[in-house]
Amino acid sequence: MESLTTCPSNLESFLNRVTPTVPSQECAQDLNDRWRVPGQDKVEYFSLADLWDCYDEWSAYGIGIPIKLDGGEDIKQYYVPYLSAIHIYTCKSMTTPSSIRTVKEDSESDCWSDDSENNKLSRSLSNDSSKTWDTISDDFSSDPEGSSLPMRNLHHLGHLYLQHNEMSSPYWRIPLVDKIVELSKNYPALMTLKSVDLSPASWMAVAWYPIYHIPLGRNVKDLSTCFLTYHTLSSSFQDVAVDVDDDEKEKGKNSVSREGERSGRRRRRRRVPLHPFGLATYKMQGNLWIKQQTSDQEKMIYLHCAADSWLKQLKADHHDYYFFTSHSTI
Repeated sequence: MESLTTCPSNLESFLNRVTPTVPSQECAQDLNDRWRVPGQDKVEYFSLADLWDCYDEWSAYGIGIPIKLDGGEDIKQYYVPYLSAIHIYTCKSMTTPSSIRTVKEDSESDCWSDDSENNKLSRSLSNDSSKTWDTISDDFSSDPEGSSLPMRNLHHLGHLYLQHNEMSSPYWRIPLVDKIVELSKNYPALMTLKSVDLSPASWMAVAWYPIYHIPLGRNVKDLSTCFLTYHTLSSSFQDVAVDVDDDEKEKGKNSVSREGERSGRRRRRRRVPLHPFGLATYKMQGNLWIKQQTSDQEKMIYLHCAADSWLKQLKADHHDYYFFTSHSTI
């Protein structure tokens, strides 16, 4: 089997490029007792504001994905990220606008049900997560005294702060960072919350739509493929932080500081990658994204099943997922 590390497939290139790598900090583990990571006294965490910064340049200019065509030609396909869905649960109750509890385009009813507290969350992330959903499910399904009764009154999944599912046509959507700014007018904590503040049930989905490729003029059907990536937001499911150069620009990681000034000083900083744990595709018609003699097909199926399982177990209604999968060839 050909090595994916020495010659990454187009699918691997996409997944690697669209993974935000967020500046992290270390603190004494102050997570909710039921969300603690076993065996760790300290935890790496990131702020949501820094996460949105990772998407700033991508939202403005797109992100280039290096792609190798069947004939061996190298091109770069550009994608723009759009916020498809975001569900945030916090360890403490937070003030929200009295008239807005769930944000949906067509004022649909809240899909969250109390019955979901009886469901066990069971999922293993596709990366080096600190805990699996099975472990956390066991933690949530019993009270501290060992009772097997459901903890209906203890909000074991946290307090619902924001639930947004995009319903509008892609042609009417605004890029991810612009959408976050819009939502933050009613939900200001989107700019202040940290990953340690969030329940393991917190997640977001990002829709990636192609805008153009370089060089132009290539008539390849799969260059119109759209992707939907899923990312957890809680420190309970966080990859190991890595040291990277702060001035790295290849992925648009914090390339612009808060004051809008570019940093010319090279230094290394701890960052946490938020790899996609789930994936859905639309308009995938050929073999451009599935490289022969690799694990691409298995990876695609695994990530698709992970997204499906996640939504079902949380009873989350995700419009884009239903649209993508109803047209999927997987």
